[in-house]
Amino acid sequence: MDENSALIEAILREQEEEDQAQRNHHYENNNNNYKKKQNDDEFGWKTVSYKRNKKASNPKSSPEDNSAADLLSNRSNGAASNVFSSIEKQSEERRQRRFLESQLAAETAGANDGSKRHSDQDDDDSDAEVAGAENGEVKPKKQKKPKKPKVTVAEAAAKIDADNLSAFIIDINASYESQQDIQLMRFADYFGRAFASVSAAQFPWLKTFKESSVAKLVDIPLSHISEDVYKTSVDWIGKQPSEALGSFVLWSLDNILADLSNHQAAAKGSKKVVQQTSSKSQVAIFVVLAMVLRRKPDVLISLLPIIKENPKYQVQDKLPVTVWMIAQASQGDLVVGLYMWVYFLLPILGSKSGCNPLSRDLILQLVERILSSPKARPILLNGAVRKGERVVPPSTLDLLMRCTFPAPSARLKATERFEAVYPTLKEVALAGSPGSKAMKQVAQQILHTTLKAAGEGIPELSREASGIFIWCLTQNPECYKQWDMLYLDNLEASVVILRTLSDEWKEHSAKHPTRDTLRETLQSFKQKNEKALAKGDDATHHKSLKEADKYCKVILRQLQGQGCMKSMAVVFIILAVVAAIMSQNMQSWDYKRLSEMLNFP
Repeated sequence: MDENSALIEAILREQEEEDQAQRNHHYENNNNNYKKKQNDDEFGWKTVSYKRNKKASNPKSSPEDNSAADLLSNRSNGAASNVFSSIEKQSEERRQRRFLESQLAAETAGANDGSKRHSDQDDDDSDAEVAGAENGEVKPKKQKKPKKPKVTVAEAAAKIDADNLSAFIIDINASYESQQDIQLMRFADYFGRAFASVSAAQFPWLKTFKESSVAKLVDIPLSHISEDVYKTSVDWIGKQPSEALGSFVLWSLDNILADLSNHQAAAKGSKKVVQQTSSKSQVAIFVVLAMVLRRKPDVLISLLPIIKENPKYQVQDKLPVTVWMIAQASQGDLVVGLYMWVYFLLPILGSKSGCNPLSRDLILQLVERILSSPKARPILLNGAVRKGERVVPPSTLDLLMRCTFPAPSARLKATERFEAVYPTLKEVALAGSPGSKAMKQVAQQILHTTLKAAGEGIPELSREASGIFIWCLTQNPECYKQWDMLYLDNLEASVVILRTLSDEWKEHSAKHPTRDTLRETLQSFKQKNEKALAKGDDATHHKSLKEADKYCKVILRQLQGQGCMKSMAVVFIILAVVAAIMSQNMQSWDYKRLSEMLNFP
């Protein structure tokens, strides 16, 4: 029994050591898996695992168990066999438990090493949700970013220091002495940094432009810039060459229109990716561009050929930007503002494609603001000719007449607004030194357009055109010769002009420097009328010839009557002078004769 007891104790001791080693191994595996899971969680790795079913296999016996089994099998007595049977049963149960525990540990480790390597750190959100669902974990909530304080354009502009700007200008002048283009870009970048904290929501320029009148539009966004900063800026801008400023204005306009296209694409739901300009750059571009246009408005006129030839600048949905730019230029020079309005905006009103009411209103608002500026009339009349080019050319005068005096059925709500601005624009178109070579050329150009307009059968337009036509006759005697050549081809218009001249003779006669040319022209008309009537043309033409001939005779009689009156006046003057002289002689003769008779000394 002592030998058996010692053997049993040895077997039990070995089994306890094996159990302890197995528990230690299981603990280490769990600890390693936990640390590994912590590292995976730390680096954002999540796994999706699928459990695999493994077929149970017969557990393998350890050498100690085999030796114990051999020893037990060699025992021959039944007592020993019975004693070890319970021990063998317990040992078999322990082996089964150890096998199941090791199998469970292996499956857990396999689950942790699953498919987590199929995801990366950028797109681990979806994997994390699945892993969280598999492992029963709760996804941590993302922390909200702190909101940036809202900064308005006015607040950002108030922080710009004029002294700091002056120092910056000195620095860029020294660094880029002969590179004015780069200087302007660096200058714009200075304001870009100043407005870096202004979000797009604080400067919704497109919405503001659409909803604001021109009177408010002109102050955006320069109304927020201090006087010192503005003066420092424009003083420096005034020293820059026109070519560099022109390039900068065109670059700025392209950037603004690109941002406008982005807004329009977003509004239409377009999926096209377009590079957008930051809000800070937009504020800076508007600020610097406004200062350039106010200080050097002539730059805009130099860019007019490019703007007129490129279709992207002529679309009506981009009109608010163009109006804003011309309004800025008019702040610096009213003549430049009116010039740009006449040559770029007015043709839009007279285009064949037409003009929508909003665009028409915006264009009229701009010219109304220009003409309502203090001392606008004398300034515009003095600047009617700019570098040899008329601000309101003859072709524009014709368009203005047609917009102001349309047919009764074609009148619009805007017609009354044209009637209000037309007189001043007409004065600018006809301004100049009477009798000068330039005015004689203008008169000849206007004569053709007004002669055509007078014969279109629109009463108000005919009246206005005939009045301007008569003005042309007073400016250049050569216009009579032109009228003589165009007479029969424009008979209806000539009848209107002759009627106006006859009805308003007292008013027009004082403006004619010489009447001999007019008398010769009317005599020529009478001869042409007689020849045409002798041919027996159609009844309508026959009626117009007779009417024209009637007015020619009336005007000739008025001219003859004025000649007789002048002759009578001259005769009366001569008689008065002679009478005065004879009266003095008679008085002297009577005094001498009386003295002799009375013996006076």
